[in-house]
Amino acid sequence: MECKIKNDYGTIYIAEDVMMKVVGYAALECYGIVAMSGKRATDGISDWLGRENLSKGVQIRNAGDMLDVDLFIIVEYGISISEVCKTIVETVRYKLENMTGIKVRKINISVEGIRI
Repeated sequence: MECKIKNDYGTIYIAEDVMMKVVGYAALECYGIVAMSGKRATDGISDWLGRENLSKGVQIRNAGDMLDVDLFIIVEYGISISEVCKTIVETVRYKLENMTGIKVRKINISVEGIRI
């Protein structure tokens, strides 16, 4: 899935991988998040992924002319999960909309683990 933006100067195509990396970097900037997690953890064990695999903890779906984003994260122990998620939603929405010009309909966050 790539996004297409038409303007007076022509058409801009943004690859799905680029959008997923924007989301991954924006999420990792937030305080309290330790790592991205794989989308499909097997046997209850999450694959912790560093910066080189940011897109593996992100799913993006078209919702008409907007996007739905799913994030799979690992948070730091002792931090308010709800506050971390609130910050992630605000940051990811802001960065993705400002960098790509594509509106975000909703952001779903799955906390896959806690690291001490």
